[in-house]
Order: sequence, then structure tokens, then C-alpha cells
Amino acid sequence: MSKKVAFYTLGCKLNFSETSSIGRIFKDAGYETTPFNSPADVYVINTCSVTDHADRKCRKVVKEALKHSPNAYVTIVGCYAQLKPKEIAEIPGVDMVLGAAEKFNIIEHINDLTKTEKAIIHNAPIDETNQFVSAFSIGDRTRTFLKVQDGCDYSCTFCTIPLARGASRSGKIDDIVQQATEIAASGVKEIVLTGVNIGDYGIRDGKRQDRFLDLVTALDDVEGIDRIRISSIEPNLLSNEIIEFVAQSKRFVPHFHMPLQSGNNKVLGMMRRRYKRELYAERVAKIKSLMPDCCIGVDVIVGFPGETREDFIDTYNFLNDLDISYLHVFTYSERENTIAAQMEGAVPGAQRSDRSKMLHILSEKKRRAFFDQQIGKIGEVLFEGDVKDGYMHGFSKNYVKVRALYDPLLVNEVVPVRFTAITDQCEVEVEEVQESLVH
Repeated sequence: MSKKVAFYTLGCKLNFSETSSIGRIFKDAGYETTPFNSPADVYVINTCSVTDHADRKCRKVVKEALKHSPNAYVTIVGCYAQLKPKEIAEIPGVDMVLGAAEKFNIIEHINDLTKTEKAIIHNAPIDETNQFVSAFSIGDRTRTFLKVQDGCDYSCTFCTIPLARGASRSGKIDDIVQQATEIAASGVKEIVLTGVNIGDYGIRDGKRQDRFLDLVTALDDVEGIDRIRISSIEPNLLSNEIIEFVAQSKRFVPHFHMPLQSGNNKVLGMMRRRYKRELYAERVAKIKSLMPDCCIGVDVIVGFPGETREDFIDTYNFLNDLDISYLHVFTYSERENTIAAQMEGAVPGAQRSDRSKMLHILSEKKRRAFFDQQIGKIGEVLFEGDVKDGYMHGFSKNYVKVRALYDPLLVNEVVPVRFTAITDQCEVEVEEVQESLVH
């Protein structure tokens, strides 16, 4: 019988795409993938360093794995594994820790599944991690995350990602187009482009060889894919050219997620962000002038060291006035080996929590207002296979989450609908319309 491997992923879309690719490496080596809550010979846990309590989450997942298979071989990979390999090696039950440069060579490292008393660590210095390894997620037939870029050359004072993933580097356009073509052939209808800093796409061997616009232009010609979505892009890298291209493209959808982090220029300076809020407002205005129904998501950090009550209110008012659709709110937490962790002016935890609550409420207000603007309009929804209480869900091109009574014929289908009402759960109910009414 073939050996069995199970996976668990913490963190971002990029991690999910990489876990999926590591799964294909195991499959090629003769392993059978099994659900994480079932017995396996090997458990691979892909970790994150951005979210809070990385150590506690990792310990909990390891403990759960060993409940199902007490003698299984447990390997930890991902950003946390690069940053804190010795700390992870002390977790009971962990057999191996692989850093950023080693995780895609995992099969070579675990040929012998014999458990040892002390975990084995393979963790090269991050500056030796300079190769781009492609990845994409397969499993959810509706949507795939396609990795186009890795690493980051920025030096934001709060961030550990450059320490965990290394310098910015990218895949070749021809290779990424080929992967998108393979994904299309598998029946997937939507590709989400992902990376650490995808707007910085085009660096190979330490030199800029392409632009993100070049990649976007090439992918727009891939047949068989209905939609391509840009996961997240820095406002200083989202050029007017890119916005204008998306506005008239065949496949790129009207949805941008732009990290802001603060709406106060003083705080942006302390964060070492590469723009001021005026540029961010210009980007939003440009998007809305060309795509009035475009969905715009925003990342914001509250409680950064030195952020006064007045600074936060400045951010709140700036966001309240912006024509945006939702917020992802992050409460600042100290990270080792970052400049921000050494800054004075730490914001008390209770104040961080209060500010987070205020922005979460604002986010719900923005989301409802955006959804309300869509009521009565006609759009196209890609339905997914999940069913809850007799309803299935899907997303429009501009990221309106809808619900409809479950119909197996709608799964992985793009269906023209009219948006009719907003539910208490902030989902949009729809009714099907004739396809001829869409255009």
C-alpha cells in the first residue's frame, strides 16, 4: 500500500498555493493524500508568521495530527519555520523543520520516516533563498491561486516577510501563461494571482526583466479562463496603466485589494510605506472613474507604535470618506527583529482592541453600502460547491457574495443574475436572468 500524507495550511493564499504544489510533489513520489483529520504516515504543516500566536497554533495542529497517528512523521514548513526553526524543533512530536529554500525539496529530506528524539532542521540563511518556485492550488475546481511572485524588497518597519521569504523574485511570463493554460484545461473558471508583492513582478536573477502590466496583458489572452483576479497590490505599484487595462480587459475582474495600513501620513512614514494617503485617494478615484461598480478592499493596521488617538481618528475619517467596499483590519502586534518592535509609544492593548472594533464596524457599513449599490443590477456569478442550510454561494466579478437555493447544476457555472436583496448575514440574494440581458 502507498504511504499517506496529510496537509494543514495556516496563513495566506500564497501558502495555500504552495501547499497544493507540495502535495503534487508527494503524489509524484507515490504518496496518497488524505484528509488531515485521518490517519497518515506524514503530516506537513505549512505555517505563517504574519498572524498572531504562530507558536500556539503550530503546537495545536501538531497535537491534533498525532491524535490520529501517534507515530506519524511531522514536518513543519513555511514562514514561521524559516524565522523560528529552533523554537519549532522543541515542539513535542515535530520531526523535521524545513526553511524557505528547502520546503520544495521535501521528498529528498524525508526518505527515511524514522522518528528521532530531536527534530532535524534544514534551514539555510534567507539570503540564499533566491530561486522562484512556481505553485498553484488545485482541489477547489471553482477557483485556483496561481503564484507569480515571491519575496519582498521593501523594508516596512512592522513586517517579517522579507526575513521569512527573501528578496523579490518572479516566474517567467511564458511559464506562468503555460500554467494558466493547464489550469484552464482542468475546468477551473477563475484564477487568483498571488504573491508577496505582486506589483513588483518581473525581477529575476536580481534584475528587473518584466513589468506586472506585461504579465497581465499576456494572461488576458489565455483561452478557457473566465476570470482572473488580482489578489493584493501595493497602491504605489498599481499604475494608471494597469487600472486602465483592467477596465477594458477580457478576463480581469473589477476588484482590487490595496493595502493602506494607515490613513495618517505620520504613521505611514513611521511604517516606511512608499506612498502618502493622497496617492491612495488618487488610485481609488481613478478606479471608480473607470469602473464605478469596482470592489476595493483595504488592509489597515491599528495600534502601531506612536499612533495617537488623533492619528487613528485621522485614519478613520479618511477611510470613512473613501469610496471603498470593505476592510481587512489587523491589530498591531510586536514581531521580533523588526524596527517597529523597538519603537517607543506602544499603544495599550485595550486601545488597540477598541480601534479594531471601530474599524470592523466601519467595514460592515462600507460592505453593506457597496452591496446596496448593486441591488437591482445584473451581473454574472460563479457559483461554488459549498452548501449550508440548503443554500449555495458564489461571487460576482466585483466580489459581491451571493446566495441561492442549492442547485447542483449551478456548481462551477457562471450564471447571469439580478441582485435583489441583502440578507441579515450581509449576503446578496439573486434571481436568474436571461443571458442576453447581461451585455
